[in-house]
Amino acid sequence: MDGVVVMDKPAGLTSHDVVSRVKKILGAPKAGHTGTLDPLATGVLPVCVGEATKLAPFLAGDDKTYRATMMLGLETDTQDTQGRETGRSDLVPSEEDIRLALGRLTGKIQQVPPAFSALKHKGRPLYQYARAGEFPQVAAREVEIFSLDVKSIGYPYVTFEIACSKGTYIRTVCADAGRALGCGACLSGLRRLRSGFFTEDMAVPLEEDAAAARPALLAKMLPMAQALPFAAAVEVSEPTAVRLRAGFQPEAGMLRENVLPFLAAGDMIKFITPDGSLVALAEMQMPSKDIAKQEGKTRVARMVRVFNRTGP
Repeated sequence: MDGVVVMDKPAGLTSHDVVSRVKKILGAPKAGHTGTLDPLATGVLPVCVGEATKLAPFLAGDDKTYRATMMLGLETDTQDTQGRETGRSDLVPSEEDIRLALGRLTGKIQQVPPAFSALKHKGRPLYQYARAGEFPQVAAREVEIFSLDVKSIGYPYVTFEIACSKGTYIRTVCADAGRALGCGACLSGLRRLRSGFFTEDMAVPLEEDAAAARPALLAKMLPMAQALPFAAAVEVSEPTAVRLRAGFQPEAGMLRENVLPFLAAGDMIKFITPDGSLVALAEMQMPSKDIAKQEGKTRVARMVRVFNRTGP
């Protein structure tokens, strides 16, 4: 049982809680998610099952899209409504000022990660320091907000959709906007709509009844090869698949047997069998247009991950 199932994470559970339930429902020996959602948040949480756990490093860096609700006039130590109040204001900014403040946060920006976060400092998550009353200085990091669209404003709440790079804290977007407005703000609701290739319409609700949940999870589980749309597919025979799984490095002679799209050095390719099973991921070491010029034994791609065949 190997694949990726997109869960619709409910509020109140950690991402680890959801993974644990998926493992139990499916009876899977291993599973893992591709990007943490806070307990407050809901929505798209891709869970890799079985051999697909090897895909997680290639999926975790994907861009994300969220629908967020910001509460104006309240600041907390966690930058969301679940934290301890640290400030309150009666100032009511205009709609124009709200839109301008959020608009200034688009593009490449410097963002200081929140004190209560899983980001590690000297080997320990920041939240461990914060719970002990320690707040080490953490350098700002560059993140990118591709778009931010205000959907509604009904004081004290502002709802917006935001598309952003990996590592962007939406809580901090709200806190930074609140400071710019002079009234303070925090996150009161968050739903992830997209995580890279995985979208809300792929998501499966987390049912309490394991017997009822299992058929839905299996029906929605994506085969590993389908979870990597960014990688060009190279179909290989079963004998070649066996060699690749044993550590054989792709050579010019092998790839010349396939009609490849234009690939640049550094592009990822996925080797699949005729039945669609994922064999391996490799990184091109030269453009595909140069392969025809190489001797048959010349190595043209570097293997980065091999997947065992566990199914029939």
